[in-house]
Amino acid sequence: MRTAFSRLSLSAQFLLLSSPILLAATLVIGWWIGRQVENSVVHRIGGVTALYVDSFVAPHVQTLLTANTLSASDREALDKDLANTPLGRRIISLKVWRKDGHVLFSSDPDTMGRTFAIGPGLAKALAGDIFSEISERSDVEQTQHGQPLPRLIETYTPIHARHTGDVIAAAEFYERPDEVDRESAAAQRRSWLLVAGTMLTMYLLLFIVVRRGSQTITEQQRDLGTTVSQLTEMNAQNTQLQERVIRAAERATALNENLLQRISADIHDGPGQDLGFALMQLKNLGDASAVTDIPLQAEWAKCVEPARLAVQSALVDLRAISADLELPDIAHVALRDIAARVVRDFQAKWKVKVYLEPGEAIALGTGVLVASVMDVFDNGMHIAILDTSATAHMPDVLEMPYRPVIIDAGDPGVKAHTVRLGGMTCLAGDVIGDYSFDRPLVAGDKLVFLDMAHYTMVKTTTFNGVRLPSIATHEPTTRTITVHRRFGYRDYRDRLS
Repeated sequence: MRTAFSRLSLSAQFLLLSSPILLAATLVIGWWIGRQVENSVVHRIGGVTALYVDSFVAPHVQTLLTANTLSASDREALDKDLANTPLGRRIISLKVWRKDGHVLFSSDPDTMGRTFAIGPGLAKALAGDIFSEISERSDVEQTQHGQPLPRLIETYTPIHARHTGDVIAAAEFYERPDEVDRESAAAQRRSWLLVAGTMLTMYLLLFIVVRRGSQTITEQQRDLGTTVSQLTEMNAQNTQLQERVIRAAERATALNENLLQRISADIHDGPGQDLGFALMQLKNLGDASAVTDIPLQAEWAKCVEPARLAVQSALVDLRAISADLELPDIAHVALRDIAARVVRDFQAKWKVKVYLEPGEAIALGTGVLVASVMDVFDNGMHIAILDTSATAHMPDVLEMPYRPVIIDAGDPGVKAHTVRLGGMTCLAGDVIGDYSFDRPLVAGDKLVFLDMAHYTMVKTTTFNGVRLPSIATHEPTTRTITVHRRFGYRDYRDRLS
């Protein structure tokens, strides 16, 4: 039974299968583009803020060129900048790192003066690059990292020496992500709309193509169905015409038979009677000459002339009747059809029933008997006992005598190893014959006897209770063997009761 899905058109199947894929692809692509947009906005805002931070932090850390720590005045100046400038109020937290991971300044007094392991962002800043990302941390991670809020923009920026441009420190600062969220949300909406519109347009165009192909296939299937219906109808008409032709041929045959009967009657009533009269005249002439020795010239003349005229008239009539007759055209007729016609005409003419009995040739050279070697021993020569029997399974070997052909076997002495094949019954003469093989026979070998389907097959017996061979057929195209009949004790018992 066809499923509900397979009964749908190709365009409907495409719509059902491709819609989830299109939706998933749109979500994945939209999410990826949104992430790219968010990262781009974060980097831009972080970079801009980093420039401002560098502008007011750098003047207060130049003392690092001659010392390893900031002076009290420098730290006080940084505190004032964070408290009194718009940029300072925008920044939630600020740290100034020395190149060895020591915190020179921090808006969080607890971390000032401590040394930490250098993380990836700090390492990038100390190498001269700006690092910025959205930082989302749990409460424990906030405490360990010194992040004041769970979600912030975390930025690391290098601080350069005034005259040489060398990196002398790095600044770490956090700011709220409100601006990033606003810009990225707007950009993501635009990207989502663009991706969705592009995917929908492509999907609609592809659906239109599939729809047209589906309609074309549907029309072709409909046309094919119409054509098949027409061919089926024509086939039925041809069958009817064939039956009419057969009936016409039967009527023509009947008419020809009637015509032949009429011709036969014409021949009998016309030239047949004339020829009969001629024969009577000739007989009279013979009778007259037999009873007297007197020359009968006058009688000869009187009888011969009517006989001649009668025969001449008969010949003229026969030629006239046979003028338009033609021999039957049987050159194109198969031999079996000619034989069937002969049998049918013979039965119709003589009102009898004819039986054809096929001869030996119909089964000559067909059928094989497959036997197995049960044991091999030496008694003056090598002898192999088979699970078949000459007296039970192939009595022609003993009666005719007859020597069956075995595949891959030769006459004695022709091949390297000669062996006598014996049957499995108690009969001392149960010997099939001497054969030669390329190698010695061993128990389990298979021997294939040819030409076993005619007299050999029908004359088998169950002597000694030997089982009859099973009857099977082989299909060469599929290489399958089908067993049609197996014989057992019941068959042996029923033969005797």
